[in-house]
Amino acid sequence: MGVNYNKLWKLLIDKDMNKTQLKDAAKISSNAIAKMGKNEPVSIETIVKVCKVLQCDIGDVMEISTRDKGI
Repeated sequence: MGVNYNKLWKLLIDKDMNKTQLKDAAKISSNAIAKMGKNEPVSIETIVKVCKVLQCDIGDVMEISTRDKGI
């Protein structure tokens, strides 16, 4: 199982915001942004910070992918 942040990137486009602006507004690290860019897991704390800045729910920024590894 993996995670997918495609919804986050679409939401940023809709809000006319780039990754650097999100990083600064949410006070998260460049490493966290890089991990999300590679669809790698990040902490729930990071996701909550992103959701607070974007005023959305977790399901609005990520989804669980069950297509990995034959699942």
